[in-house]
Amino acid sequence: MKTENFRLEEVEFMPAKLEPGILYASQKYRTAAHLCACGCGEKVRTQLGPLGWRLTNGRTGPTLFPSIGNWQKPCRSHYFISNGRVLWRSDWTDEEVLEGRRAEEQQRDAYFHNHQGGWREQLRSWLKRRR
Repeated sequence: MKTENFRLEEVEFMPAKLEPGILYASQKYRTAAHLCACGCGEKVRTQLGPLGWRLTNGRTGPTLFPSIGNWQKPCRSHYFISNGRVLWRSDWTDEEVLEGRRAEEQQRDAYFHNHQGGWREQLRSWLKRRR
């Protein structure tokens, strides 16, 4: 049975058994999980943060952005969770999936390029800016 709505449940650790219609989120471990909205029973885990998904919780429910594309699962379902509602999207072709992965890789490379040097370099840069 398809899930049409999600509610957010904040947790520290992901429960062993996920319930349909609940988007579990651990801010501590910057991850979220839910059962696939198509009803196939597959667990969907999403990394939260600058290189992953952005999670917000509004009055009507959670929003997880960008979309969920279960390309490696048999169902290949594709949807957004927006304001607690599931918004279904069309399946992507293999070429579109590859293009999406390339875009993620470029985003990841750009992120790490901007954060080269680790915390020491960031501290030096911060101290320079304060002078």
